[in-house]
Amino acid sequence: MFKVAYFPGCSLSSTAKEYDVATRLVCEDLEIDLVEIPEWICCGATTAHITSELTASALPAKSLIWAEKHNMTITSPCSACFSRLKMAHINMEKDAELKKEVEEVTGEKYNGKAEVLHLTRVMLEKYGIEKIKEKLKKQLKGLKIASYYGCLMTRPPEVSENDRVENPMIMDNLARALGAEPVKWAYKTECCGAAFSLTKTEIVRKLTGEILKDAKACGADLVMVACPLCHSNLDARQPEISKLLKTNFNLPVLYFTQVMGLAMGYDYMDLMLNKHFIDPKPLLKAKGII
Repeated sequence: MFKVAYFPGCSLSSTAKEYDVATRLVCEDLEIDLVEIPEWICCGATTAHITSELTASALPAKSLIWAEKHNMTITSPCSACFSRLKMAHINMEKDAELKKEVEEVTGEKYNGKAEVLHLTRVMLEKYGIEKIKEKLKKQLKGLKIASYYGCLMTRPPEVSENDRVENPMIMDNLARALGAEPVKWAYKTECCGAAFSLTKTEIVRKLTGEILKDAKACGADLVMVACPLCHSNLDARQPEISKLLKTNFNLPVLYFTQVMGLAMGYDYMDLMLNKHFIDPKPLLKAKGII
């Protein structure tokens, strides 16, 4: 059993509960032991880092310190949480004064030894794609997937540690391993508008509309994501964007662990696919997946 410190974050405990459920199911099958950090607190996304550098580092620091104490890699399925955890780690490493202030606020010392990885990297790099293949119960043949990375899985490069900033492939490689066909498309790392969903809705509609248009034009059956903010904009706002653009995208948006769960034999309700605004059931039935 491979143990990692698990930071679910606020979204996976509420509006993106299905992401947490699917993640736990899949990781149990893969024998990845997600040790949820006791009394974890909000990472500060999406406002702390634009209001207070100290707050933005101190909030994630509590979880980083716990992972360090227990000699565990710390991971989060949420790209926003991953980014804030890793950024706090980097900022304290670069700025001794900030680190000192964080230690005063938290009352604990941080030695900077916690390894912070997005869950996709834990699965594909620490665990291994060949081992994932061994756990599959079905192939997702005939399913064309547009892997959407958004901003935070690739930027800034020193946080993501991804050497393919403009054309990341980790989720594409995962889709292929599951038997699906990853589509080539131009908007895989374009911003969806993220947290502007409520304050600058017109910007989000425009950005998300362009993403959906390109995914559809490139032949995708569904969009696969790793971020609750991206999911919300692409899924929940899709009906209004379709109406605005006088089209019907009808593109289901699934978390990558939900897609993995389908290939591992879990059914529609196990993975809480009924929670999505764009129902994937007709597509998955038509492809013989459920």
